[in-house]
Parts: sequence; C-alpha cells; structure tokens
Amino acid sequence: MPFANVLKHWFVRVPWAKGCASFGVWCVRITCMPIDILIEGFLFYKSAPQKKPMVLKLFGISAEELQNALVILKERLETGALRLVETDEEIQLVTCSELAPVIETLRKNEMKADIGKAGAETLAIILYQEPITRAEIDRVRGVNSSFILRNLLIRGLIDRQHNKVRNSFEFTISPALLTYLGVTQKHQLPDFAVVSDALEKFNQTAIETEV
Repeated sequence: MPFANVLKHWFVRVPWAKGCASFGVWCVRITCMPIDILIEGFLFYKSAPQKKPMVLKLFGISAEELQNALVILKERLETGALRLVETDEEIQLVTCSELAPVIETLRKNEMKADIGKAGAETLAIILYQEPITRAEIDRVRGVNSSFILRNLLIRGLIDRQHNKVRNSFEFTISPALLTYLGVTQKHQLPDFAVVSDALEKFNQTAIETEV
C-alpha cells in the first residue's frame, strides 16, 4: 500500500493559496504523530533528496519546527543503519558508510540475477508511459517500486531526471534498453499504441478514484 494511503489518518487536503482551489497539499495533523517520525517515513518512501520548502508545505510546519525535528531525527538514527543527510536546500535518508562493503556485495549479486517478474513489469510501465514518476509507477503496480527502480538504474536499463516544474524525479528508458530489445525507437514495439492507451486509461481511472 502506498505510503500516502497509510498516512491519510493524519493528512487533510487543504487549499494552499488563494486562486488555487482546484489544487491542494497534504497538511499533517501534528498531534497524531511526532513530526520527526513522519519526516522519516516520508524520506524513506521517497528514497531521493527532498526540497525543504516542499517538506514545510507538505507537513504544514515552520522552518524552526522542521529544524528541530531534523535534529531529533539525526540523533535517533545515529545508532542505526540509516543517516540523515542535510544541505541548505535538501534532506535525504542514506545508508551509513559502515555498510558500504555489504551494500557493494549485494549490488554485485543483484547484477548477476535476473530482473524478475516485478522488474519486467516496472520496465514495461516505464517503456509505455515515460516520463513517469515513481508515485505514478506505484499507482499502476499497487506496491512500492523503490527497490526495483534502483535495480533497473544500476543495470543501466532506465534513466532518472529531476523535473523542476513537478519537483520530482521522472524515469525514462535508456538507449541500452532499446538496443537490448532490438529496436531503434519504442514505437516499433508490437501494439505500442494499444498498450499505451490502456495504461493511460488505467491511470486516469485511478486518479479519479483517489480524488
């Protein structure tokens, strides 16, 4: 289940600015759970750097409240496998440096293994719907795709770019994938238009259901 659905007990949709009634942001009812825990869960789910201004709006907190929560989170993570990395503009969860040898061994083992059914499924979604965000991929698959996307990135089958307008990362197929498939462009794949249209209709229905 997507992380956003789990947190709906603490989130309410509210207008963020005058004249933007058709839009909204998720504000947290702080009394339900400590903000440092919510931020930790959010960063774990995103698995990518997050802009501080966006986090402020998402959780409906002040810059001071955010900084206090980050201090608490950093202290709490000191004895675990994760660390909080903070710059002037962004925050992100990463694994601690002590785990680097273990992670490198795991990475090499993953490269030797088949991408599996989940990998093929995720690759197909990106192929027919690119550019696409992880949240959109999760909506189609119904599960968190972080691990699968990382695996595909390591193999060089997909690329990731930051969309400044949407303030999110988008995934696209790589030239290496087209070479592997034996085509020069994705539109040469069988039933490309039919599959793309079906996925688009599915996404639209899912969005309307969520609203």
